[in-house]
Amino acid sequence: MNKEKLEVLVLENRPALGKTAAGMVAEKIKELLLHQPAINIIFAAAPSQNEFLSALIADEAIEWHRINAFHMDEYLGLPSDAPQLFSSFLKQSIFNRVPFRSVNCIDGLAADPEQECIRYAKLLQKYPADVVCLGIGENTHIAFNDPHVADFNDPQLVKTVELDTACRQQQVNDGCFATINDVPTHAITLTVPALTAAGYLYCMVPGANKAQAIRQTLNEEVSELYPSTILKTHDHAVLFADAASFSLME
Repeated sequence: MNKEKLEVLVLENRPALGKTAAGMVAEKIKELLLHQPAINIIFAAAPSQNEFLSALIADEAIEWHRINAFHMDEYLGLPSDAPQLFSSFLKQSIFNRVPFRSVNCIDGLAADPEQECIRYAKLLQKYPADVVCLGIGENTHIAFNDPHVADFNDPQLVKTVELDTACRQQQVNDGCFATINDVPTHAITLTVPALTAAGYLYCMVPGANKAQAIRQTLNEEVSELYPSTILKTHDHAVLFADAASFSLME
């Protein structure tokens, strides 16, 4: 089915979602590499991406040495060995498991977060994203663009943000932190324009806790009140749901 420009695929369960999404992403990677010497991919770090990332790295035909990897957000202030760091999650899930051309991480411990935003934005300008692999938060955020900070016309590519309560509670719901008081209050995020500038967006959203966000994404008007609704305006965006996350649409 389609919602405006957004293609929506509903799979039976999380493994099927991950396998199908990985197959489509891998196909696009191989297609792009027929015409480009290298491509640039931005990855999300969240439990919702587990099945997708596992299936993607299992594809031995992908020429990882021709891919520059980036990620889309990072907490500010967590210690460098914290398992909750998104860079740590992605290193374990994909960055350290396949031979990328380069891996470019946001430094959440940078002495000057604003300068870190500038540094990372320059990297994104040097290596414009071809593909973005993302999720949708329980409050419909994409990256850490929560409704109160999302700007569809943001002049920045990377910025610091304060996380809203729903976003921080999701990190507890996902089992990443024991209590909301343990979740950092601020982060660095790629902005909405930084994500939507990519040629191809693949959005993996499994689980019953995302059912309300899926419903809002597909049914609400395109608005910063529901940041993920911007996906409906992109020329090449696919949303992957499973039976649990699509349940409120039936």
